[in-house]
Amino acid sequence: MTTQEENLAAEQIMALRSGIAAFEGKHFARALQLLYTLAEMGVADAQYRCAIMAQNGLGMVVNQQDAFKWMTAAAEQGLDLAQHGLGFMYMQGECTAQDDEKAVYWFRLAAEQGLAGAQAALASMYEAGRGVTQDLEEAKRWYTKAGF
Repeated sequence: MTTQEENLAAEQIMALRSGIAAFEGKHFARALQLLYTLAEMGVADAQYRCAIMAQNGLGMVVNQQDAFKWMTAAAEQGLDLAQHGLGFMYMQGECTAQDDEKAVYWFRLAAEQGLAGAQAALASMYEAGRGVTQDLEEAKRWYTKAGF
């Protein structure tokens, strides 16, 4: 049981698990129905999935403002997938203004938690000198951590 689940009532835990299962099963309208209230309550796993659905128009109309809001909320709570997702939003200028320094910041937080995708993204930022001073040794170090 996650720390967040420990703070939720039994019915909220079931809604979270059911919402995640619906999301993973690509039943996005049902996932949104189950997860949105939890996202509003501050549940990072629900916020992250609501962000993905809003960003990509899954079970709803594309809403970049909501996507950024939910991704930021989940990332600020320390959810590695959301930190990685927010890094990509900043790197690509999707749902927010493009900002390589902010992308590096969020990729680093997720990378330090061991998320391989974020480690590879951070490595590529060092390799290209985007948002950081180009540093091929640091790029190599992060690529190695990512398993490359």
